[in-house]
Amino acid sequence: MLKFRDVDFIGFASLLSDNERLVRDSTRQWAEANLTPIIEGCAREGRFPRELVPEMGRLGLFGANLHGYGCAGMSNVEYGLVMQELERVDSGIRSFVSVQSALVMYPIFAFGSEEQKNRWLPRLQSGEAIGCFGLTEPDFGSNPGGMRTRARRQGDEYVLNGEKMWITSGSIAHVAVVWAKDDDNVVSGFLVETDRPGFRAEDIHGKYSLRASVTSSLSFHDVRIPAANRLPGATGLKHALMCLNQARYGIGWGAVGAAMQCYDTALQYSLFRVQFGGKPLAAHQLTQEKLAGMITEISKAQLLAWHVGRLKDQNRADHGHISMLKRNNVAMALDVARTARDMLGANGIADEYPIFRHMANLESVKTYEGTHDIHTLAIGEKVTGIAAFE
Repeated sequence: MLKFRDVDFIGFASLLSDNERLVRDSTRQWAEANLTPIIEGCAREGRFPRELVPEMGRLGLFGANLHGYGCAGMSNVEYGLVMQELERVDSGIRSFVSVQSALVMYPIFAFGSEEQKNRWLPRLQSGEAIGCFGLTEPDFGSNPGGMRTRARRQGDEYVLNGEKMWITSGSIAHVAVVWAKDDDNVVSGFLVETDRPGFRAEDIHGKYSLRASVTSSLSFHDVRIPAANRLPGATGLKHALMCLNQARYGIGWGAVGAAMQCYDTALQYSLFRVQFGGKPLAAHQLTQEKLAGMITEISKAQLLAWHVGRLKDQNRADHGHISMLKRNNVAMALDVARTARDMLGANGIADEYPIFRHMANLESVKTYEGTHDIHTLAIGEKVTGIAAFE
């Protein structure tokens, strides 16, 4: 596999502080040393490299932009750069860290009781415990408000029944953040330990995408949890969507990393691949046109991610900004991956190069946590004031 090189046409690094560059570079070095040598094998075998989870914890990658409870307390730009460098290797690895951080640790941090925070956040931060996020159901993806999972109050307990689908880390999780409708038909958040009777997780096999990531279905059959396991601040679907916004922000940065790796692979390949009269492919006009378009779109996506990160650090980023970030950058990355695949010809489908794996992964990234079309409508509502989701 080709080694990482910097992809910075417009001097993007000059916008970053010394500490931000340090976070980026240290994450890149670790990923290149520890993930790059094994990732193609993991994808081929359909295996998540769980053995690296404790080291990710020691590096502070979990809950990196949270403060206290052992978390690194990074800025949102620093956190974004971590996501970029992880997805530069593989979307599935970034997905795992995103779920652990934004969809499990964040709701506990933002909506949990102090007892819940003290119990779970240090263990999740270190990688001692793994979490998953249960919102999507077999019949409800883009319309989570239609969920059928129920949490009925019985004395000092809640009894959960229902199903969840497409759950990252479901079968390896110790705790699930589960969203269910309570007796008042209000969507609420609950912490469900996965060793409770009636809880079942089954892995989804046959995936062509995110093969180095665990994806599961969850089922709840009369699962009893203490009433104290309810997240006290998570009452209403808006709180679940707040968690998704945290994850979508990281996706917007991660997609840039995947695009950077596809572009750089295509660039290096076009420089050493010789065709037509002894010239490298890079000497031909059509190749240069593709490379120019790719690096232009990557540069624009870098600036969008950086600006939304700065807004987020100032508490000024709203859901419309994050929808634009996710929508634009993932579509850009998928276009770059497809163009890079084309530039490598037949070699573009071989796992000697990372491009086809990135391209397949990005098909999932474009779909999950709000499809391209759903984010189009979110932006449309933001600019017109009219919801067009029906």
